[in-house]
Amino acid sequence: MSRLARSSLIVSIFFAFDKVLGFARSLIVNRQFGLSYELDVFNAANNIPDLLSALISGGALGVALIPVLSEYLEKRGRKDAWDLFSRILNLAFIVTASFAILLAIFAPIFVTKVVAPGFPAVQQQLTIELMRLDLIAIIVFSISGLVMAGLHANQHFLLPALAPGLYNIGQIFGALVLAPEGKFELGPISINGMGLGIRGLVYGVIIGAFLHLLIQIPGLIKYKFKWTPRLNIKSPGVSKVLKLLAPRVVTMFFIQMFFIVRDNLASGMGEGSVSALNLGWFIMQVPETLIGTAIAIALLPTISELFAQEQTEKFKNTINMAVKAIIALTIPIAAIIAVGLQPLVDVAFGFACEGTEMVVLASRIYLVGLTGHALLEIVSRSFYAQQNAKIPLYAAALNAIGFIIMAVIFSRSYGFAGIAVANVIAFTAEALLLLWLLNKKFPGILEVRKTIIRIAGGTLLASGLVYIGMKVVSIDNYGNLTGAGITTGLMLAGLLVSIPFILPEIKSIIKLEN
Repeated sequence: MSRLARSSLIVSIFFAFDKVLGFARSLIVNRQFGLSYELDVFNAANNIPDLLSALISGGALGVALIPVLSEYLEKRGRKDAWDLFSRILNLAFIVTASFAILLAIFAPIFVTKVVAPGFPAVQQQLTIELMRLDLIAIIVFSISGLVMAGLHANQHFLLPALAPGLYNIGQIFGALVLAPEGKFELGPISINGMGLGIRGLVYGVIIGAFLHLLIQIPGLIKYKFKWTPRLNIKSPGVSKVLKLLAPRVVTMFFIQMFFIVRDNLASGMGEGSVSALNLGWFIMQVPETLIGTAIAIALLPTISELFAQEQTEKFKNTINMAVKAIIALTIPIAAIIAVGLQPLVDVAFGFACEGTEMVVLASRIYLVGLTGHALLEIVSRSFYAQQNAKIPLYAAALNAIGFIIMAVIFSRSYGFAGIAVANVIAFTAEALLLLWLLNKKFPGILEVRKTIIRIAGGTLLASGLVYIGMKVVSIDNYGNLTGAGITTGLMLAGLLVSIPFILPEIKSIIKLEN
């Protein structure tokens, strides 16, 4: 098995573990709070802190750091690489803490003018309080996100892949122990809660952030990390990272604009709209993370090395294999999940009929864009591997402008569903544009015609099997739990039917040369 395949498998396995925990967290939280204003507040309060995290720590800076750190490891050795890492880490912590203090001071303005202008006054005040608490976790992530990037550059994926699962465990503790008042029944288990309500969820986020950092410390010890208490932003390595970082920060800002605009518009569409979109996004993100993010995380250090070594042909072939694998895996999975989703949402979350329909509608729309989101993970990192951050920046800017215009227009006619439609169109268009530009420089990356034709046939067969099976057994006539069980069996059968159609791409990734 190739190094890329091994790394992707490790990341995917532990991301699956994380998503199981994430689903458990979502199930517990949604069963406790429902599609309520209280949960809408929790989701909206995360937006600005998440933006800060994405711009400074594990998001923009992590992706900008990996190519330069990989180059240092390849050409100058681990000692110099860790010295560079320390300087970037120190800078990230200072900047994040400074912005966190400013955001805490100006939180009322952000909430009432940007994040949730449609919320009633009481909910806005609670949003302000939760946002300030969230900033504690973000300061921790300013360290933890970069530790993850440092270990990835060393081709170590195990502990970083475990970290998100620990983050979810912290949130589950908050949802099970800190949030509920009195006894909370979870199946046969009865838990005495501390009665902190929605604030307990935020305390769980903070606990999870510390766990996210602590689980990765043994990796730093293994690779002999030694902290250097210096900044020196004029050093060549730091300058190179910051040069990549500037356009990446703006790129991540445009990406995070999606969440801010989404919740801004949905906050005035009635109770549960923000949470329905959030949950629909989470459902789409499960396969997107297991496939797109897992492959992309493992891919970036590999193609960064290939580009640094000037192995152009191998660089091109590796990306082409990754693109074909993304197409082969995401299209049938998106179709199968979309067909069989409703009974599973019904039994999992126990919403009223209207709430279930809102979540299912949002999820199905987002699933149409699953392939585009997963491809964007690959193609954007292909530019960063070349230490080219400007093209992804321009594409993200066009995406943000297009999304905002479409979201405003579509939401007037179709409500919260129009926001999801705008997302699918904007992000798929961005992925296709970047792929086209990459193919112009490295002809052959878009040689995917045979894969698309084969996968289209397999997808129709697999999803058709699930749909017909649900109709034949009259799934609506069964109880929630029985219907969900039958649907799950049909979806697994559909996946098995699709395997022969996706097998060539799986074999190509496995046999790819190290």
